[in-house]
Amino acid sequence: MSVRTTRARTRKRGAVGLTLLLGACLMGCSSVETSDGPGGDVPYVAPSANAAAASRAAEAQVEADAQASADAEDAVRVSGTPPASRPAQVRDAFATLQATLGDTCAPGTDDCAYVLDRVYDELAGLEASMKAYPKDAGHFNEPVDWVTTLKRTLKGDTSTDNLEKHRSELFGTRDRINTWMQGHPEDYR
Repeated sequence: MSVRTTRARTRKRGAVGLTLLLGACLMGCSSVETSDGPGGDVPYVAPSANAAAASRAAEAQVEADAQASADAEDAVRVSGTPPASRPAQVRDAFATLQATLGDTCAPGTDDCAYVLDRVYDELAGLEASMKAYPKDAGHFNEPVDWVTTLKRTLKGDTSTDNLEKHRSELFGTRDRINTWMQGHPEDYR
């Protein structure tokens, strides 16, 4: 017997069982008759009260949606950039960079291209965040300079071969920024 046949029979049995169970539930529910409505222990609520509550909830949702839209428009007006296209906050970008701390690879292995690309992307993302959300004038100058130096070393070539060639600079920049950020916990907490 094939796996496909076994699966089909199992599905058929499950469907039959579910149909029987549903039918039994419906029969049980339809056979109950009371004159008090849902039960003596459940208070009666007029349908008009339910409609009024639903109407108030709908109005509140419309107001909340309008406020969220106004807040988003204010954010665009203040920053000049839509929130979706702005970089992540520094703490979030640093968290994703920290997730790569245990990652390393031997040149030429299958996972090395992924690791090197990821570390480079996380460094570039952190740099963009530091530029987009400067804490004080010059606060992030050192880590931004380190990433700029790395980019200059790579000369715009982020191919796997070039990243492998500059592997020590890539991991060194990541580790140096991690150490710097550990000395500035207010930036990521």
